[in-house]
Amino acid sequence: MKGLIGAGVMALLLLLYLFLVTQLAFRLFSVDNAVAAGIGIALLVLPLLGGWALVAEVLFGIRSQRLGGILAGEGDLPGVTLPRRPSGRPVRSAADAEFPIHQAAVESDPDSWRNWFKLGLAYDACGDRRRARQSIRRAIALNRGSAAAD
Repeated sequence: MKGLIGAGVMALLLLLYLFLVTQLAFRLFSVDNAVAAGIGIALLVLPLLGGWALVAEVLFGIRSQRLGGILAGEGDLPGVTLPRRPSGRPVRSAADAEFPIHQAAVESDPDSWRNWFKLGLAYDACGDRRRARQSIRRAIALNRGSAAAD
């Protein structure tokens, strides 16, 4: 729950920042100067990129939470029994020992969103956030594809 509140606060702060940057860009347009207008145009690009990134991250969070909820409801959420450090992160050696199980599952059934999601959680437990996000994105795409086929 703390993570959700933190994400909400950060999203609101980003929206405030994007609003202020957009407001500054329009003020620069009102100045009769080509350089100020150019800076104003550049400042309009920032809110567009920031807004896109915010929407993409929120959707990723919502979709990954939904898939995690499905696995948790089935009692099939991996990593729950891993020993934890005081920070709450899994002990790396235990996560590394469990990783090959999830990797083999993906290799045996690469069309299963469940296997990809579990692999993403295993990557995260091992400290590889980039691959964790890629695997979870793959799980989301597979889940959305299977839902569309149904």
